Amino acid sequence: MDLELWSVRPLWLTVLAALWGAAAGLLVPRAAYRFAVEPDEAWRTRCPDGHVLTGAAGGWLGLARCADCAQHLRDLRDLRTSWSGPFDAPTAYRYGPTTPLVALTTALACAGLALATGARPELAVWLLLAPLGVLLAVVDFRVQRLPDVLTLPLAGLALVLLGVMALVPEHAGEWPTALFGSLVLGGAYFLLFLVNPNGMGFGDVKLALGIGAVLGWYGWGTVVLGTFAGFLFGGLYGLGLVLMRRAGRKTSIPFGPFLIAGAYVGLLIGAYAA
Repeated sequence: MDLELWSVRPLWLTVLAALWGAAAGLLVPRAAYRFAVEPDEAWRTRCPDGHVLTGAAGGWLGLARCADCAQHLRDLRDLRTSWSGPFDAPTAYRYGPTTPLVALTTALACAGLALATGARPELAVWLLLAPLGVLLAVVDFRVQRLPDVLTLPLAGLALVLLGVMALVPEHAGEWPTALFGSLVLGGAYFLLFLVNPNGMGFGDVKLALGIGAVLGWYGWGTVVLGTFAGFLFGGLYGLGLVLMRRAGRKTSIPFGPFLIAGAYVGLLIGAYAA
């Protein structure tokens, strides 16, 4: 392969990344609905109408819709011509966050990563982790919770996959810095959690492990930039809520989405500058 390919950011790669993001984003709302539960519940197993969620991978893969509700709806439509009673359509045919919006967001995120990173091997890692980041942001916005089954695998996958990419020619980062970035950022957030547990959730601490690994790949400057951007976005969001009188100074807000957004900005800049 021509090595010059690694130093450019071809349009075809951006298009492929966007298509991947759109396809992966279609699956996010179903998983988000299942994970958006109270801390004492592992995940949802039924749709809002009480039907057991089924499908590929034990009901995790597929669009955010209930097959039983859809069949009920079809049956009622078939009977409607001969039935004069009320049309009792199910309420849970589709559920979770808006699928087109989530798919578009994931597609744009992946396209941006492709534009910034170019045809370097670590792009494969960013594209695999991006849908997981969108999923975490959606869940945290809905229930202010970052499930361990998402945050801890994010950190583990980031370190393992980046370790593999470090063995591939033409990569632009350093795995030791990714490891230390994970430990340092996770430790810093843990200290913030100890100082102010009401302002920093322990889920944010575990999320910081993965974010530190991703940002650390491109160096300490990227870690600082991505972390600062996350706090800036979170602060602006909280200030906006206060100004609109939708929250007070002590109101709890989901911080995970802003940590992820800040990490995304830092990653874009770090990848482009590498």
